[in-house]
Amino acid sequence: MGHKTLKFSHILEAGAWNMRVLKIECPECGAKAVIRKTNRKHRQIADIYCACADVECGYTFVMNLTFSHTLSPSAKTGDQLLQTVLNNLKPEQRQMALDLLRTAAA
Repeated sequence: MGHKTLKFSHILEAGAWNMRVLKIECPECGAKAVIRKTNRKHRQIADIYCACADVECGYTFVMNLTFSHTLSPSAKTGDQLLQTVLNNLKPEQRQMALDLLRTAAA
């Protein structure tokens, strides 16, 4: 018997095709699964309600999505990080940092 799957339209985001999507696999049959609902519990934790795209399987399940760790820090927080470091330096350490920056800029 053929492998029957449900068809879903592509999502158009900000005028471009969204190429980065979370790909879920059905834990029962291994076919593609579709996210039906997301229940965000926290900024870094969510329950994802999924359904198997194989109509012969029909399995529905919930997966947990959690933040694990940072690979590369955000450029948006660099200034804040620098300010925190500078605020925690002793006056002589701060002067040494300024001297190093001046010699590097020259």
